[in-house]
Amino acid sequence: MRIAVTIFLTDETIAPVRLARELEARGFAGLYLPEHTHIPVERTTPYPAGGDLPREYGRTLDPFVALGQAAAVTERLGLGTGITLVAQHDPIDLAKQIATLDHLSDGRFTLGVGFGWNVEEAADHGVRWRTRRELGRDRMALMRALWAEEPTAYEGEFGSVRASSAFPKPVQKPRGPVTGPRTLVGGAAGPKLFTHIAEYADGWMPIGGRGLTESLPVLRSVWADAGRDAGALQVVPYAVFPSAGKLAHYAELGIEEVVVQLPPAGEAEVLGVLDAYGEYL
Repeated sequence: MRIAVTIFLTDETIAPVRLARELEARGFAGLYLPEHTHIPVERTTPYPAGGDLPREYGRTLDPFVALGQAAAVTERLGLGTGITLVAQHDPIDLAKQIATLDHLSDGRFTLGVGFGWNVEEAADHGVRWRTRRELGRDRMALMRALWAEEPTAYEGEFGSVRASSAFPKPVQKPRGPVTGPRTLVGGAAGPKLFTHIAEYADGWMPIGGRGLTESLPVLRSVWADAGRDAGALQVVPYAVFPSAGKLAHYAELGIEEVVVQLPPAGEAEVLGVLDAYGEYL
């Protein structure tokens, strides 16, 4: 089983270059970074985990800039977002960022897609909360048009693009309905989420990894009904606090990669946790 990590990198934590070098040297599979552009101070949206919102949410580094640094100092380390709030981006700009990072890292990028929880943050980007999932789906389709091998136009409910010359292209070739880098959709189990996964992604990124015994058969059924290859479905539990028993359970379910959580801390603390996680490699 491949063990990757995620961390809220901020202006107060270990630096991306230092962390990336340590991860590759120690044999970890990848580095996934979250995204928040800003956190409005006046907010009625509760923190999903309960209690006060942790300090790191308002100090998060831009994941694409940080991953670009990580790509430049590594050769094998996977690089991913966990997750990109696609609805909060201009899709033409985002398609270029993603393709560039994937190209420069020789295909090591994984696009984790999500729909967010912070109503106020999304509203500042002009996102209507009730339609954010449909907006995200539409923007993914527009980006696939830009990543297509031949100039391809797209006309959607929320945006459009003319048939265009758009390079670089993501390294991975189209597979089934998916065009672009490896794409995983994050979020809680449910029919709408599973439909999105089967439509335009390579798999699911369930946060915490709870309830997979019950939800995986449902996702596999939706996947099969969409005509997707059963062997191609990827499920990557995300932000997991690992234990030997938990990882063994994931392995029994056929899971091949797990993303474990690092603390949003300085170098000494983070490296100490990596030492502890080394037993799972």
